[in-house]
Amino acid sequence: MNSSRLKPGPARADLLARRAAFVPTLGAALILILGLAPVAQAQQDSTAGAPTQAEQDAANGLPVEDVQTFAEVFERIKRTYVEQVDDKTLLRNAMRGMLSQLDPHSEYLDADAFQNLRETTEGEFSGVGIEVGLRDDQLTVIAPIDDTPAARAGIQPGDRIVAIDGTPTSNLSLQEAVDLMRGEAGTDIELLLLRDGDQEPRNLTLTRESIQSESVSNRVLEPGYGYLRISQFQSRTGQQTHDALESLLKPGPLKGLVLDLRNNPGGVLSSAVDVADQFLSSGLVVYTKGRLVDDDMRFTAHADTTAPDVPLVVLINGGSASAAEIVAGALQDQGRGVLMGTRSFGKGSVQQVMPLGNGDGLKLTTARYYTPSGRSIQAEGIAPDVRVVSGRLEIEENSGFQLRESNLRGHLLNGNPDQAEDNPDTPVAANDYQLGEALNLLKALNVVQRPRAAAAPATQESAKPAP
Repeated sequence: MNSSRLKPGPARADLLARRAAFVPTLGAALILILGLAPVAQAQQDSTAGAPTQAEQDAANGLPVEDVQTFAEVFERIKRTYVEQVDDKTLLRNAMRGMLSQLDPHSEYLDADAFQNLRETTEGEFSGVGIEVGLRDDQLTVIAPIDDTPAARAGIQPGDRIVAIDGTPTSNLSLQEAVDLMRGEAGTDIELLLLRDGDQEPRNLTLTRESIQSESVSNRVLEPGYGYLRISQFQSRTGQQTHDALESLLKPGPLKGLVLDLRNNPGGVLSSAVDVADQFLSSGLVVYTKGRLVDDDMRFTAHADTTAPDVPLVVLINGGSASAAEIVAGALQDQGRGVLMGTRSFGKGSVQQVMPLGNGDGLKLTTARYYTPSGRSIQAEGIAPDVRVVSGRLEIEENSGFQLRESNLRGHLLNGNPDQAEDNPDTPVAANDYQLGEALNLLKALNVVQRPRAAAAPATQESAKPAP
């Protein structure tokens, strides 16, 4: 240890004098920047009529003493930290700290992170395709994006990312973790994942890709029954949903539709409203409440609707978050469809992305959103109408043949000349049990709503009066 640090002397006295001068100077500068009265004004000589410190703080809007403490901490780091840190880095770290302590979704975005967020919103970026967040201070997968390295590797919502390329995530901010996972297409990344129920974490090596994700896909499950998948809400999702529905409806009216919002991490609020509007012809979709009047908004459905009468089942799970919950909540509250699956993620807040003058950005939580009935699902999620857990339907071997009347020698022929052949159903449930149950529910709804057949005409024999 250098004992000269313990001895008062000219050098030490000079350092103390410069430090004493530095703190008020920086404090005064910060106070001026933040719109407060100069420090000198706050340090008037006490007189009988002088305002108290609390009164000055209330008038200024910020506590002068705390700003001066900030300046002192800033100065001590700058002068005595083991490595030299420039002013810009210290100030940006301070801003990141301010935002990170508000909630898990507010953050300071440097220019690269700001650009990455804009690319993700537009649906094109380079990475592995994971939406992540902080849950109980642990980096947690909200949902993998469809047809990305993460989804193909079997990463699931709720998986905790313990380390990224050997770097523990426990000491990383959310933005730092995202920055580590982003990278050039073709480069590898190693994730250490821990899943609930597992005793030990497992290593997973993924190769980053240039991801151009289409947020909407569709197909026919069976004749008359459609499937619409929305993997996230990008700026073009509303139009893509309209086009997909038009494609499904082109052959004729649908008997039923499955809207799949599982593992959808959310996205653009206006796109969620546009999607809900495809199924609703009137009424409230969602409304928001914030501290400012401009943050109080109401979104309603329009009469011009793509699929207003199609029987609808909506699939949700723990990876359905934010904008996906807006759509699910609106359809549930308006009685437009049946929600099936498991409870959703529970992100009931709205973030605004604000560009800053230096090219960086600010993502700030400015409001909570509410479903049409006035529910806030923040930290609670949406409970499905019908709870169905994920799984697979296992078909026992050699169970394909069943003895039926038609297999018996000499069986009577059916008297109906229009009798259709027996075509087995598409085995949807074999690969996706929840989807299979959704399809079964749609078929059941059609049976319940089917008009009752007219009574068969009485035969001549049965029409005779009893003797």
